[in-house]
Amino acid sequence: MSFVSDKVNNLPPYLFSEFQQKKKELQADGVDVIDLGIGAPDLPTPDFIIDRLAEESRVAANHRYSTYSGTKEFKEAVAHHYQKQYDVELDPETEVLALIGSKEGIANLMHATINPGDTVLVPDPGYPVYRTAVHLAGGNSVALPLDATNSYEPSYEKIDQESINQAKLMLLNYPGNPTAATANDDTFLKAIAFARKNQLLLVHDAAYDMITFNGYEAPSAMQIPGAKEHAVEFGSLSKSFNMTGWRIGYVVGNKEVIQALAAFKSNIDSSQFLPIQKAASAALTSDFSAVKAHNAIYQERMEKLYCAFQELGIEADKPNGTIFLWARVPDGFTSMSFANKLLNEAGVIITPGNAFGSRGEGYFRTALTVTAERLDDVISRMKQLNLQEVPR
Repeated sequence: MSFVSDKVNNLPPYLFSEFQQKKKELQADGVDVIDLGIGAPDLPTPDFIIDRLAEESRVAANHRYSTYSGTKEFKEAVAHHYQKQYDVELDPETEVLALIGSKEGIANLMHATINPGDTVLVPDPGYPVYRTAVHLAGGNSVALPLDATNSYEPSYEKIDQESINQAKLMLLNYPGNPTAATANDDTFLKAIAFARKNQLLLVHDAAYDMITFNGYEAPSAMQIPGAKEHAVEFGSLSKSFNMTGWRIGYVVGNKEVIQALAAFKSNIDSSQFLPIQKAASAALTSDFSAVKAHNAIYQERMEKLYCAFQELGIEADKPNGTIFLWARVPDGFTSMSFANKLLNEAGVIITPGNAFGSRGEGYFRTALTVTAERLDDVISRMKQLNLQEVPR
């Protein structure tokens, strides 16, 4: 007799975990492994945020439960951010919900909105957690094709009409993980129009919306007229303020969906630690100078690695956002064989593109989450490899 549910037994292997196991084995053998696989920022959380956390942690009242939907201060800070950054008005009480990180929110959203057997349109290539979240909620994932030839914007015409008719939700993610693709207003105009026509809920994951380069500023899906009727948008402080371990995020948009997710979560958790919410409020109401400073560092790293790839004959598009570089594997390699070559022969971890869906095959993702000096080591090691030597 097994005490494990079918939904857990049937989960696909989490490729990131497999590479971390290989990393441990190589390190045990004395190999200096450089990990560009997982998108975990290496830069510090700004001091003013830590100071606010320390201050609020000393207040006895802050060690009580938060309200289930999050503190008034945090929800008002999110609304302030949307007003200032996007000129979008939000009702903090009905159109904003605090989350224990956007990953948690997206997973719980599936339970709050879909029934077993419902269809969800999921970006391909896209963040693997989208598919697992749908699976755990008993839904069916159908690929929403994102093609390089279309700048990784959705190819709605490539989805069969039956799948569209059965779909209840559609997920998008810009600036994108893994592709680093960016959106413009027209991207969201088309997405909202598609959602309205087909009576879908658009779920936009904007986890990297504040990490942008070259003068580009990421738009919000909420800026499109009628968006609140057909969409919700997830945000996170993990990447922009280097607060991954703090686990704090938010979702905004459609009141009915916000309320449904709040009701579901009230039976699962009791929101985030109050001092963390207060520190996050300080972040969202700041002048974002810390974000801009960190973005300059990410851009410098991106330029360095992009130029090295050009020298090595590796094709990549220069991104305007995210902490990733998405590139084609050299001729003759699969995504996995190239990732294995770099790990086994150079001690460098990258993520094979097939981890993000079938359309990711032939690509790989690198995270810009090590110092410029360590990137120099990566580049030096890659130049010593014979990338024309195709595995048999």
